[in-house]
Order: sequence, then structure tokens, then C-alpha cells
Amino acid sequence: MTSLQEMGEIRQGMLSLVVFRDVLDDAVGRSFSNLITRLMGPANLETLLWAYGDWMGALAARGMGWQEHLRDRILCADNQFSRQAAQGDLELLPPALLDVVRWDLRVLQKVYGVVCEDIVDWMREALPELGEIPVWYDDVQAEMPDPFLKWFEVNDWGDYVVQLSGQYARSGIGEFVKFHAFRYADDRLIGLNTPDPIALEDLVGYGWQKDALVQNTAALMAGLPALHVLLYGSRGSGKSSLVKALLSRWGDRGLRLIEVMKSELSGLPSLVERLRSLPNKFVVFVDDLSFEEDDESYKSLKVVLEGTVTARAMNVVVYATSNRRHLVREFYGDRPRPKDADEIHNWDTVQEKLSFSDRFGMTLTFEPADQDTYLEIVRHLVKRAEIVITPEDLEFKALQWATRNNGRSGRTARQFVDVLLGERSDFRA
Repeated sequence: MTSLQEMGEIRQGMLSLVVFRDVLDDAVGRSFSNLITRLMGPANLETLLWAYGDWMGALAARGMGWQEHLRDRILCADNQFSRQAAQGDLELLPPALLDVVRWDLRVLQKVYGVVCEDIVDWMREALPELGEIPVWYDDVQAEMPDPFLKWFEVNDWGDYVVQLSGQYARSGIGEFVKFHAFRYADDRLIGLNTPDPIALEDLVGYGWQKDALVQNTAALMAGLPALHVLLYGSRGSGKSSLVKALLSRWGDRGLRLIEVMKSELSGLPSLVERLRSLPNKFVVFVDDLSFEEDDESYKSLKVVLEGTVTARAMNVVVYATSNRRHLVREFYGDRPRPKDADEIHNWDTVQEKLSFSDRFGMTLTFEPADQDTYLEIVRHLVKRAEIVITPEDLEFKALQWATRNNGRSGRTARQFVDVLLGERSDFRA
């Protein structure tokens, strides 16, 4: 057990943190700091219990113990050291900064050694009249999934700066460690706790399109040049599902998916600049893309597709889906006629609109599903759902469903199997 005198030294160390100060700058860390301050001051049962309750409540809100919380905060830290380390440029950091990092890590190791039972014992020492209170027991023997996390058990964290740097280079920093999928809105990245779990193995039909996108993404993950991709074609053919399913294969290896709505495209160039220095690979996903004739937001996307004077971000690609081959809407009236004198080079404007989709390095076309493709998708989904039904009955019902509903497509097949699954469950209205 840590003594109260040692706790005073730990509190002083917490106040002296420099690079990793943000580790304790959250609801859990601030409530812990306040609790320690109360413990070191004049004993007061009411204020001490309130401080302890705040700390326990903050831990409960996170759903993790104190030590697990600190591990998470350190591994997700976004600071000058972690950003430089994530780029693999640790040698560019000044020696003085590395000394500060070692100091911070040693301070945090002492903080990490304080467990909930220690806090309760100190409270009883200060206030003998203290009754029973809840204790959060950290499972310090719990198996850590990443072998690197074993460094939390070493004698001196300050000697493991290089190992910590390597972890940032492999896994990224900040929110990119916690989340695999994001939504970009109001110039902010919002982490998604429950991204679509669909896997590549769930998707059948359109085999060459799937292979092409997988191969292009594999090049991105390998650090090789990868193309921006336009997935164009029939509605319900699985274009969006194919992009989202990439996370099932590469999410644990550093791929991050960022969904950008058309209304947020103006911020795309600045977003790419924020991503280029990170170790992760990013797919910027723009779903159902098209532009009206007077909509110039496509120019922001054009900057990302074609590049500027700045070198292209090699860790970022744009995957966009659309039901239209020519993404910028055009009317017959847009075409120049001899009597029109509004714009001398009107054909240049027309060509700019028509050629916008050509700026994607790869275009994958999804034709409407024929009957064989539709039934292949249905059979695959039925098999994965473990639904028992005769082939003849399945084919009859599937074709009947497509006729009565939205036609033959992967989306229709999924809807049909969902209904079939509901009919064969034990649920009854």
C-alpha cells in the first residue's frame, strides 16, 4: 500500500506533468485529482464522500477500473510526443523533450500504482467514523490482448519510451485508436461505436468489382499508390455495403473509414491535411454522390482527387458511390447554341461537368442484378442465416418477393431473407 506521504509526492508529480498532462484532464482524472487533494487536506466526512462518489461515478460512466482507464488514456494520448512518434520520427525530437516524456511516464506509473483499496484505507485512516463504502476492484491480473501492454508491468516506464513510440506508430493516436469508423460533421470527427458489422464474406455477386476494390485497398494498406474509386450503378446492388465491409478485413490493422456527407465536402481538403501525418490508412466514404447544376461543392472534392501543389496524402483514398455515371447534373439547355452568347467557351463548362467522374482513378460499374445473380445472393444469405427451406420453395418465394417489391437487387434479397427469418422464428405477434 502506498503511504500518505508517498501520495503527497504523487500529487506533486501530477501537478508537474508536461507532455502527458491531458491523460488526467478528463472527468475521471479530474475527480481523482480532487479526491487526492481532499485527502491531503483537513478531513471532512461530507466533502470526502462527495469527492469519492464523483470519482467512482466517473469510472462507472466509462465502465472500467482506474488502472484500465489510465492504460487507455496513455495509449490514446494525442500530444507532441505521440504525434511525432506516430510518424516514426522519434529521432527528430529534442533530447530535452524525451527527458520530459520519461519524467511524465514515471509520474504516471506511480499514479497507476494507486488502487481503489488504497484510497479507502486512507479515508478510514483520516476518518475512523467512515462506514462501509463501495470499492472498485481493478482486475490487475486480467489478460491484456496486445503483448505490448505488458510494458505496464515493468519496473520503470521511463525506460520504455521507444516501445511506446512504436505502439503509436502501429496503432495511431487519439480517437483513431478507439474507433474504426467516423462521421465527419461541422469540421469534427465523430467516432461511431457501432459501425455496420457487414463482412466481405457476406457479399456475393459482382465478383470482379469486389476483387478490384479489395486489391486497391490492399495496396493502400501496404503503403503503395492506391486509386480513388467511384462505385457507380444500380440502386441496391451493394455498393455502399462493399465499402463498409472493408473494415471487417482491415479495421484491426489500422484502416479507418470516415463517412462524409455531400453537405460537408467543403471541409474535405482540410480534413485530408489533418489525416496525412497519421500512421493509419483512411477511406473517405461519400455515399450517394451527385451534384446539381449550380452546386459547386464538387470543386472541394476535385481538389482532393486531383491534388494541389501539396503532395498527395498517400494514406487517404476517396471511395464514392453514385447511381449516376455523370456526377454533375447536366441539361440539354447547358449545351451551347449559336444564338447563345452568354459564355464564349461554354463547351469547356460542359466538359468540366461531364469529366468530373473521370477524376476518379477507378470506376466500378454495378449492373442491375439478373435473375441468376439475385437468386445466388438469396441462397447465400439463407445459408448464412441457417434457414431451412427447400430450394424450390425458396426460389418461388424469392422471385415472388422481388416482383411485388423493389425488383431484383442485393438489397431486395436482404429484405426478403430478413422477412423469411422472422417468419421462421419463435416470435408470434
